[in-house]
Amino acid sequence: MSSTDASQSGKTDDRRSRRLVFAYKTACLVVMSIALFWGLVFFSMRQWGLVGTQGAMAAVCLVSWWLTHTGRLSLALMLSQLAFLAITVAMCLYLDVPSEVAPRVSHLYLLVLAMLGYMNFQRHRSKPQLVIIALCLVAFVAFASTPMHFSFAQPLSDEVRISGSWINALVAVAMLAGGAYVMQTEFERTNTMAQALQVALWNDSFTLAYQPQVNRSGEMLGAEVLLRWSTPERGPISPAEFVPVAEQAGLMVRIGAWVLNEGCKTLALWQTHPETSHLTLSVNVSASQFLENNFEQSVLHALEVHKINPTRLKLELTESVMVADMEVVVAKMHILRAVGVSISLDDFGTGFSSLSYLRRLPINQLKMDRSFVQDVTESKRSATMARNIIQLGRDMDIAVLAEGIETQEQFRLLRDNGCTEFQGYLFGRPVPLEEFERTVRTAAA
Repeated sequence: MSSTDASQSGKTDDRRSRRLVFAYKTACLVVMSIALFWGLVFFSMRQWGLVGTQGAMAAVCLVSWWLTHTGRLSLALMLSQLAFLAITVAMCLYLDVPSEVAPRVSHLYLLVLAMLGYMNFQRHRSKPQLVIIALCLVAFVAFASTPMHFSFAQPLSDEVRISGSWINALVAVAMLAGGAYVMQTEFERTNTMAQALQVALWNDSFTLAYQPQVNRSGEMLGAEVLLRWSTPERGPISPAEFVPVAEQAGLMVRIGAWVLNEGCKTLALWQTHPETSHLTLSVNVSASQFLENNFEQSVLHALEVHKINPTRLKLELTESVMVADMEVVVAKMHILRAVGVSISLDDFGTGFSSLSYLRRLPINQLKMDRSFVQDVTESKRSATMARNIIQLGRDMDIAVLAEGIETQEQFRLLRDNGCTEFQGYLFGRPVPLEEFERTVRTAAA
């Protein structure tokens, strides 16, 4: 992934995070207001235990709101879910005990927690979050289907619970409706984009951009080809936004095949000109595309059809391929390596990196993720990690390419530490093929 794409990815993630931050901060304020209201009611009734419970809920909301406001959304979400799960379960077992006059309603908030957890899971998939969602749903079913409570419970009076049941039920339903609206809006956006991507495939509306890759002397080694998509309504759309949608819609395999074929056409053209015949071309391959049963055969077919030198083609894979059957992954790589195709591991150091995986994978290149590069001149820790990745590549006879190079200082530091290949704004932005070729011809003149 180029530095441009990584920057756009950050902007897209920021937009999604801002929506979740707004929804979560609003929910914190709503729940805190309800807790304070009931705290005052119970205070007037001298129900000190209940005052403490409502105070705890308000405190959790306040802390969560503050954590979110200061940029620690993930911590706030996990903390609040666990705290409110415990508080809600305690309320149901000790205070909100159903009777013939008033039903139990506190357990409705467990559905709100489960929905909040699901929204967070869509943002950041993790097993702990799945466990919390499951606990919320199990607890909801248990409290909805049984009058379960502590033997030493001290139920609220029916008078308080009747009025409270209406308020709590309305608030819980309103929060569920709000969450459903947010998810429906996201679904409609995704569905609309998936349909537009399908049309773009039919109409051949995608374009490609090429970003230079250079050696330690600044000489052109080749380029990375990058997918671009623009619509009349929205203009250019970030790959970080449309690629995940294409993956979900099952379109990425076809889009990836189109990119590979166009890349091979470019290599065939370059072979006919002395100033470009030495250049390599890096093509990004998604995990779903690489794991297709006939992927390696489709690559071999493209090489044969376009009559290109296989050593000029480089396939960039993300570390997500490692979650698949490693025997299948390694076998595919060996078939491609056998004919001369190079394999590059993109965004190295950010995903499923493992020395045991790296030892087994027949790769030619590691692409150091830009997160290690962007502050390599300011952060001692980033500089140390970058040096370690470079040394790892040297020890394993694997080339290391640093992406996201934007300053001469970054370039010099990484070059002096043994990095041999570079990519970033310092050497050129992604540009259309014609402009890239003009740059190459100018440099060769």
